Amino acid sequence: MNDDTPLIPGRPAPARRSLLRGGLAGAVALSGAAAALATSPASAAPAPAPGGTPRPARTRPATATQALRELEAGNRRWRTFRERHPDETPAVRESLTSGQHPFALVLGCVDSRVPPELVFDQGLGDLLTVRTAGEVLDEAVLGSVAYGVLELGIPLVVVLGHQSCGAVRAAVEADLSGERLPAHIQYLADRISPVIDRTRQGDARVDATIDAQVRAVRAHLAAEPDLAAKIGTGALTIVGSRYELTTGHVHRLA
Repeated sequence: MNDDTPLIPGRPAPARRSLLRGGLAGAVALSGAAAALATSPASAAPAPAPGGTPRPARTRPATATQALRELEAGNRRWRTFRERHPDETPAVRESLTSGQHPFALVLGCVDSRVPPELVFDQGLGDLLTVRTAGEVLDEAVLGSVAYGVLELGIPLVVVLGHQSCGAVRAAVEADLSGERLPAHIQYLADRISPVIDRTRQGDARVDATIDAQVRAVRAHLAAEPDLAAKIGTGALTIVGSRYELTTGHVHRLA
């Protein structure tokens, strides 16, 4: 794992549609997702800069490469304390009542220290977020990711692990002790257990398992038939990444 690996390689570091429409069309406008990414209402009302000077309207990312660049730029603002908090104006809020066109989906951990909208400095309508402890997958999570990709036309999925993940640590410690964890927490540990790096010891084992879990989840998503088909046509990219609590830096995992 290289802490200096940027989200974009080569850049410097700093059941189907009808069923989904039936159940969710009342909550989200679903028309023309791929085309609408470039003309999202959220890009029409830029937040004012300090001092009241209007900022130029944001160019909505329409491809995975553009989305990665936007997330990388946002994370750079976050870790250098230059956040813009975009897409939070009254006009944006009003525009989003008629639909949403997020440009990326982030599958991250429930940890309160790693909210995707903050660490990527994004605003309302920008990211579809799915969060489970240790990024553990189940049918609800898979369905949520599929909904974002297949129904909303999102071109980028980011699996976001993080330094000092409590869910991974719990799984590693339970694996060592053989003790059962309380209630549904054991469910999480059982799904992390297969990727535990037992060649390492102590904190190094936890740290290596955090990365292994991100890679495993990314591989699982990429192997899902509907998502794999999108990847095959170039309409979808799925990447694994990691957030460092100590620096605020998100970097891509190979």
